[in-house]
Amino acid sequence: MLDAATTAQLKNYLANLRTPVELVATLDDSPKSLEMRTLVETVAAQSDLLSARYDGHADRTPSFAIRRADGTAETHFAGLPLGHEFTSLVLALLHMGGHPPKEEAELLASVKSLEGDYRFETFFSLSCQNCPDVIQAINIMAALNPSVSHVAIDGAMFREEVETRKVMAVPAIYLNGELFGQGRMDLSQIMAKLDTGTVARAAEKIDAKEPFEVLIVGGGPAGAAAAIYTARKGIRTGVVAERFGGQVLDTMGIENFISVQHTEGPKLAAQLEQHVREYDVDIMNLQTAAELIPAGADGLHEIKLASGASLKARTLILSTGARWRQMGVPGEEEYRNKGVAYCPHCDGPLYKGKRTAVIGGGNSGVEAAIDLAGIVAHVTLIEFDSQLRADAVLQKKLRSLTNVDIITSALSTEVIGDGEKVQTLVYTDRNTGVSHRIDLDGIFVQIGLVPNTEWLKGPLTLSPRGEIEVDALNATNLPGVFAAGDVTTVPYKQIIVAMGEGTKAGLSAFDHIIRH
Repeated sequence: MLDAATTAQLKNYLANLRTPVELVATLDDSPKSLEMRTLVETVAAQSDLLSARYDGHADRTPSFAIRRADGTAETHFAGLPLGHEFTSLVLALLHMGGHPPKEEAELLASVKSLEGDYRFETFFSLSCQNCPDVIQAINIMAALNPSVSHVAIDGAMFREEVETRKVMAVPAIYLNGELFGQGRMDLSQIMAKLDTGTVARAAEKIDAKEPFEVLIVGGGPAGAAAAIYTARKGIRTGVVAERFGGQVLDTMGIENFISVQHTEGPKLAAQLEQHVREYDVDIMNLQTAAELIPAGADGLHEIKLASGASLKARTLILSTGARWRQMGVPGEEEYRNKGVAYCPHCDGPLYKGKRTAVIGGGNSGVEAAIDLAGIVAHVTLIEFDSQLRADAVLQKKLRSLTNVDIITSALSTEVIGDGEKVQTLVYTDRNTGVSHRIDLDGIFVQIGLVPNTEWLKGPLTLSPRGEIEVDALNATNLPGVFAAGDVTTVPYKQIIVAMGEGTKAGLSAFDHIIRH
């Protein structure tokens, strides 16, 4: 179940336990229960402060609770928390055992002060890189507040419940039986939904901040690189971001980051944030930029935020990145997370044995089709162009798979469902004009990126594709305003390119400050 190296590492982590913790398993004679018993026994053996029981009576079998020995708090795993979720298991043990979470004191105080009954259920898949953040956040809440309970449910293990509750995307978070949210959420985002006063308090604090010398809008690779370089110059730097890490958080495997043979998006994003926080950088997370007001007589640019707050700075670096492009057809938005999905790694396991389609014949689309082919019954890949655009090695692999059909010169025109889930994709043959229908259960959209610049139309010069036009020094048409990363006209939307561009933008902003 756990190899020797992992077991040794676990033992070292569990040395941080401060109070006794019980593992209470609910098992039967199934193979999965036997696996869970082995896991529970192995974990419990790594610390004298851990004990295991097998007389649980939870609603789901197999499952196990991590319970503070005094009975004041517990959280549950209905499934084997391995793969991406092994860290969630370790942190749940530590936090139930009194080891303090690494979150801001004010945020933890807000969690402790919650009143009411909060029964959370989170459906996850072991291949989902977005799920751990959600599970770890709610487990922290359960460890701190006896009014909060949580069970993390492996959708692949409890497929009947997934079907009954019509879970078609993970993570899917339910609160007191009602859908609370879908997709990646951290503790601050969850608390912002539960406690609306959190948003107002954050906006009030932001409004009171003094002007920055450099304000970076966006916390992806470009924004992080810019922040490090400007902070190292000793100038007052702030980062305002909707979510630190940006689209990297949604990236599964990264194998072209030079000198690092393999990493994963969430891991890299965490390392970026950790590196930035080593410097005197003011990070303002969960903030969406709404308007840019160019500098006036005071020489300060202003960024207005959706929360109502505003920030001023002598220079700006815009690195708001890009998001997945949608098909833009009838039914797509209606059936989003009801069969229309954008993350095959996260949601693919929910479609085991079903028929799916992938929209897009570039590298992302072909990689998605290859991955899905190993899980689902059948994949139809649909490409608008007359030929696939993916790398030759990927195309060769795709064409070797027996449960994949490839359709080119096809325009997707409509998504049809029964009101609850997707049933049909309609497309038009671009050569003949004839419309066709494909009966299926899921559609994975992989057709490129859209720059996040809607809020910038007007003051900045944008390309026909909506990208910010920049010169060789990352300067825009507005003096003192720079831009970097996927949001700009710089070609090749790659993490390492974005970091280089963020570095250039940071140095250019510093140069602008000392010259003006």
